[in-house]
Amino acid sequence: MEETKSLYLAGGCFWGLEAYFKQIPGIKEVSVGYANGQTDQTYYQIVSQTDHAETVKVVYQTEQLTLSDLLSYFFRVIDPLSVNKQGNDYGRQYRTGIYYTDPTDLPQIQAFMRQQQSHYAQPLAVEVQPLRHYILAEDYHQDYLSKHPQGYCHIDLSQARQPL
Repeated sequence: MEETKSLYLAGGCFWGLEAYFKQIPGIKEVSVGYANGQTDQTYYQIVSQTDHAETVKVVYQTEQLTLSDLLSYFFRVIDPLSVNKQGNDYGRQYRTGIYYTDPTDLPQIQAFMRQQQSHYAQPLAVEVQPLRHYILAEDYHQDYLSKHPQGYCHIDLSQARQPL
């Protein structure tokens, strides 16, 4: 049986991140939700008031993808210097973040962040925190771009098919 792990990634509008990660080999499951806000309940219309970030839960197969690979794919489609904005979306709910549930992942995440920081003069604006308050988004947000192929997306989805 293949081992799987989960990581929660906030990178702007979750519709595009979900569609992007679903195309990457080794990704077993992706869902959209709201993470790391001030409450244990929220929904789309009030997410800016509860300070949650639009986030994807990514379940990946560790035999096919390393944590570093997963983060490399993530950094490929975010602006890591942008504060509370990705693409045309503005607001704290569109901040970038890496939220982990396994504390043994933190040293790897920190090493990856140091390596990424070496490419920039400005500090990275990507939060790295333990996951708290993940709430699955409403059904109409799940698989949104599959249901609405002409829907808005700030991500170039074809980058999922480019090898690292």
